[in-house]
Amino acid sequence: MMDNSDIFDSMFLVDVTDDAGESIQTLSFSRSPTVLLNFAANRFTRAAARHYQAKFGIGAMDWRMLVMLTRRPGATITETSNTIGIDKGAVSRAVARLAEKGLVEKGELHSNGRSRGWWLTAQGSAMHAQILKEALARQRVLLDGYSEEEIKAFCNMLSRFLDNLSILTDRDNS
Repeated sequence: MMDNSDIFDSMFLVDVTDDAGESIQTLSFSRSPTVLLNFAANRFTRAAARHYQAKFGIGAMDWRMLVMLTRRPGATITETSNTIGIDKGAVSRAVARLAEKGLVEKGELHSNGRSRGWWLTAQGSAMHAQILKEALARQRVLLDGYSEEEIKAFCNMLSRFLDNLSILTDRDNS
């Protein structure tokens, strides 16, 4: 099989001139999927954080925790970190904020003596339901103009991207 990596890579590169007038290559802001995904994720998270903080008094990470504990009641910090791809410190801080607001409560220590599961309180479940309506409305705006087939294809591509990221992460950690 012929190695076309140079041709493939060139799709994502742009020539720029540095301060010394030398031409160098770097990633394109408009043709590199990883750059676009990063920009989109950062801008989405920042906008969501501002909106949810102003309207509900919680941040984007706190909202992710409400979703996680709705999906998996009793999830531990480690399980949550692995599932949503956020470091354990950020997950712990989000859980602490939610516990302080009375939105989550901790369970008993697991048999390992180190971790414990977390559950939504009735107030946390009510907050989740309230924010969910808002999150779906915001998602409708973001997906305006896309067909159902395009949305399914987009989700499929992102799922495959995440699968490939897991392979890359496993390789980096070995």
